[in-house]
Parts: sequence; C-alpha cells; structure tokens
Amino acid sequence: MANKVISRSFAAILTVAALPAFAQDARLIEPEDLFGIKAVGSPAISPDGAWVAYTVRSTSLEDDSSETRVWMASTTDDTVLPMSGPGSSASNPQWSPDGRLLSFLASRDEGRTQVWALDRRGGEARQLTHVEQGVNDYAWSPDASRLALVVRDPEEEDDEPRPWVIDRLQFKRDYAGYLDRRRTHLYVQDVEPGAEREAVQITSGDYDDSQPAWSPDGRLIAFVSNRTEEPDANSNSDIWVVAADNPDAGATLLRITDNPGSDSSPAWSPDGRYIAHTSVTEPEIIWYATQHLAIAPATGGPAQVLSERLDRNVGSPRFTPDGETILFVYEDSAERHLAGMDVSGENFRRVIEGPLSLRGYSMSDGGQIASLISEPHLPAEIFFGIGAERRQLTDTNRPWLDELQLAEVENVQFDNPGGMEIEGFIFKPPGFDASMRYPTLLRIHGGPVAQYDFAFNFEAQLFAANGYVVVMTNPRGSSGYGRDFSHALWANWGVPDTEDVIAGVDHAIELGYADPDRLGVGGWSYGGILTNYVITKSDRFKGAITGASEVLYRANYGHDHYQRQWEAELGLPWETAAAWERISPFNDVANVVTPTLIMGGEHDWNVPIQNSEQLYQALRRLGVETQLVVYPDEFHGISKPAFQLDRLERYLAWYDKYVKGAQ
Repeated sequence: MANKVISRSFAAILTVAALPAFAQDARLIEPEDLFGIKAVGSPAISPDGAWVAYTVRSTSLEDDSSETRVWMASTTDDTVLPMSGPGSSASNPQWSPDGRLLSFLASRDEGRTQVWALDRRGGEARQLTHVEQGVNDYAWSPDASRLALVVRDPEEEDDEPRPWVIDRLQFKRDYAGYLDRRRTHLYVQDVEPGAEREAVQITSGDYDDSQPAWSPDGRLIAFVSNRTEEPDANSNSDIWVVAADNPDAGATLLRITDNPGSDSSPAWSPDGRYIAHTSVTEPEIIWYATQHLAIAPATGGPAQVLSERLDRNVGSPRFTPDGETILFVYEDSAERHLAGMDVSGENFRRVIEGPLSLRGYSMSDGGQIASLISEPHLPAEIFFGIGAERRQLTDTNRPWLDELQLAEVENVQFDNPGGMEIEGFIFKPPGFDASMRYPTLLRIHGGPVAQYDFAFNFEAQLFAANGYVVVMTNPRGSSGYGRDFSHALWANWGVPDTEDVIAGVDHAIELGYADPDRLGVGGWSYGGILTNYVITKSDRFKGAITGASEVLYRANYGHDHYQRQWEAELGLPWETAAAWERISPFNDVANVVTPTLIMGGEHDWNVPIQNSEQLYQALRRLGVETQLVVYPDEFHGISKPAFQLDRLERYLAWYDKYVKGAQ
C-alpha cells in the first residue's frame, strides 16, 4: 500500500466529492460546452497584496481560435477588471517590485512577443522591450529598473527554403521540429523611462539558459542550464549565477549545484545567502525519479536535500518573507497542496490542503498567498488566503456551471490482485440510480508518470452526461504515491499498470455500478499506450479508443524525441532487442478482438503517428473493426478547436456504437 506521509484532514478523506445544487432546468454537458469553459491561470499577487493579476483563455469554435487576456481581481472586495484588450493574446503577468506596473508578454500588430506594461493608475500599455526575435520569458529586478530576458538566438533570414543540416544528438522535438544550434540565453535591459537601451546579452554558448531569478540586491541572476559537454545526452541541468552587468556574455559564471540530475526553479532567500531549488537525485531512473526540495549556499557549496523523507514530488519553491520557511507545491495521493517546511528540513506542514488540485500560487511581500485551485465540480479559479481564511476571488465560469448538471465524483480506493491499494475516481451519470448497472468506460491517464487528481475533468463529465459510469485510476507508474510506486513500471510497461486499471473496473462492477457486458476503454498518449496493452490482454471490452499511442517501440528509435529515455530504460535497440520487443504490444496484436478507434496528430514527434498507422494496418488485416483518424498539422496535443470538437464527437459515437450497442 502506498502510505501517505502525513495524514490528511477529515475533509480530504471523504469518499464522495460534494455535489453542487443544480437549477431545475439545468441541462447535461454537450461536446460544444468544452468551448464555454474559460481557462484561468498564472496568478500574480501585487507586492502589497491588494490585487491578483491572472490570465483567462477563451476559445471560439466559430472563429476556430483562442485568445488569452490578463485580468485583475481585488483581494478586498468583488472588483474584477480586464487589463489587456481583445485582439491579441497576453501571458505571464508579473508586477514590478514597486507595485507600479503590471507587465505581461504579448504579440501585437503581428509582431514578435515582447514585454508590455500597464501603469496601475491607468493609461495604455507601454512596450518595454524591442527584441528583434522576441522574448520567451522575463523577470523584474528588485528595484524595478531592469528586466532579465530569456531570448532565443536570431534566425538567419532567407527567402528560399533551406535544407535542415543536423548534427545534434537530440535532433527533433514535438512542436519545435528539427533542432538547430540556436539557443536561448539571458539578456538584461533597462526599462526606466528615459533610460531604455538595447538588451545586453549576459550568457552565451551552445547551451539553453532559462528561469532567471534576481538576487535580493539586484547584482546577480540565478538561472538554469545544462552546461555539460553533451547536454543532449543527459538531464543534468544545474543552478548557475551570473552578474547582472556581466561584460563577457557569460564567460564568467558561478556554478551553484553539481547534482548529476535536474536542478531547477531557483528561488533566493530574502538575505541572499541561499538558493532553494528542486532537485532530481536519481537521474538514472529518468521520469520515475522523485523531484525533491533542496537548498544551496548562494556562493556555491554542497546542496542539502530537504524533502527526501517525504517521498513525493515538489515544485515551485519560494521563501517566506522572514526567510525561515520554504513554500512549495506538494503532490500527494490524488491531491496537490501548498506545503512548507523550515529551511532546516523540519516541521513539514500543509498550508492549503483538502480534496483539491492546486495548480499554482503567488506570494506578496507580506506573505499573503494567491492560489490557482481546481476541484471536481470547479474549473480552476483564483483563491486568496490560507486555512480557514481562504476564499474564492474569481468565479469566471459561474454562468456556464449554473446551466449544467454535473456528475457525482467518487474518490475510491481498492486493492489490485497483489493486495496493494490503488486510488481512483468514479464519475456517475447525473440522476444515477443505484439499482441499475451502467455502461462503463475505463479512461487512462497519460504520462506514464502523471496522475488523475481532484481537478475538474471535462472529458469524464461529458461521458457521464451521456450515460456512462467513468472509471479513472492511478495505476503503478503514476506520480503522487512515492518513488517505488512509479518505478514499478521500469522496463515493464503494460504489466503492473494493466493489472491495476483492470482492478479499477472490477471494483466498479463489485460496487454494482458497472455493467460487465458493456465496458469500454481508452486514453491519449500513455493512456493510449496502456489501452493497447489492455486490448491485447483482455477481450472484456466492447470498444476501445487509442489516441497518440505507440505499439512497436524499436520502430520509434530515432523517430520520436525520447531517445535518451529509451536508452536509459531499455538499452540500445540493436544490443537489447529482446527488452524492446518484450514490452511492445504490437507483438500481441493478433489477440485483439475489440473494435478500436485509432487517433493522432499528423506532426506528432512526441508519439509519432507512425505507430498508430502500424496498429491500424494490423487490425485492418486481422479483420478487427477499426478506423484511423489523423488530424492535419496537429502535434501531440490537438489544438484546433474544430478538431477538439471532432475528437469528442468521435469518442461518443464510437463508444455509443460498440459499448452501448446503439445504432
């Protein structure tokens, strides 16, 4: 059993998420409702704690596009104000440390992305940067006079198409395409009115630099970079420090960490003596390793791992204003909390907890907390405060939610065949009748090192609204349950996790919810991969949907963008062919009898469409009912709203035909 490190509050161990009251005329969710949800994100509290800036992304199915705007909510009353206008998207809102300006990234008038700023007292946005190739990220200096910028090297201009000339070990990446030697580096720019000048480059080399963080005195900038001899061959990013007025473009640097794994998310202590960061201490087990909280002297020296005893992933560390405590996002079981511990590594406590999913937070100069939280019946919204004082600041999706009946969401624990406790969620159709058994869908998360949590899940709500019980489990390989729970999947894909997800279906049958003769299965990414294992091992499912999946792993070597991870887990395919073939579900494809819908993006280099094509060809040759749906110009995630709708409609049509048996 995966024991929790610290017992949760009573509210967090309730088995059923409280169901909101619905209006008598409330309707059921439809596929088009996906575009009625406004995605709230990126909370940024002002230094004085009076306002919280955040982003809201809206999607138009009619225009087949989306737009993100910056908003601002008062922490003292109900005032909510739009801060950026329609017509161009904005992101990454930040307050200048003096609280005078609210800045953001935006691309206006078909130009490159730049930093813009609004004076809190009113007026039009002012463009702070004029970098020819655009700005990827930025951070304010403590005195609000300068910006640290993350900028990619410029591209050679050429009107004629040129061949890609490739010499990197990691030579491709989903969404980016073939990789060249253009790198991202740090620049510093003065932004005080009258003092503006061109941005000055302060790091260089055949490395990518990111996550700039200013020292409290404004003299130094910590950042993250993999500066090993061959960065493409490992995940060894370290924390480095460079002078903000560095005259040699980064030839002079101070290396803060020397851990062989990934160190990132630097955060300075208020006195400038220490840098907190996240640290992966077992890089040899790639994504199965736990991400810990660590602290290192800002002048260099041994880092101390503080969270090793927690055995849970942490992220986004920040010192409290007194410098005594480090706050961080803490993933435990199917929950994401805000937690903290002393700089000594003692006195761990949860600051924001419960059956919820905290997706981000921001802290004022006085230690006030704004957070981004989602719950089973609440898409993410902005909250303010901690403990009993925490209250919801925004209600962006209230008009949409008030129209709908939502599924009851039950948090369940059950045993797998070996007696290990597995956690999951069961969504029940609105109007659920305990005397009936319902057609049931097993939906599997991606990753594999990820998890279903207490966040709002539109897809599951849609299936429930269409009369399905939906079973979502966190099988071995999932995060949130400790290092060993994740590592159980090492070089053994499709074995322990198949046992665990099937146990979730059996649990729903034992509860009397699921009709064992009307079962479906499906997922995207690793959810699709595990679906392929399930249908090669079981004939219980009447319909399957596998999206962006893999089945023949050796065929992907050099084709997807995971060569380093494949080699770490399975070895070189010409040396360890048996290991690759043993876990490839393609080799058991003759066992499949389940009608299977296969889907993916044309340009997906994360999980290339090639394997989906091979699976389709095999099932077609075997006489199994199947279709292959390929979305043009799409990558691993489907971004075009019309295609998102098409995918949901195909999901329902396939399951209705083969699981429900509808005509």
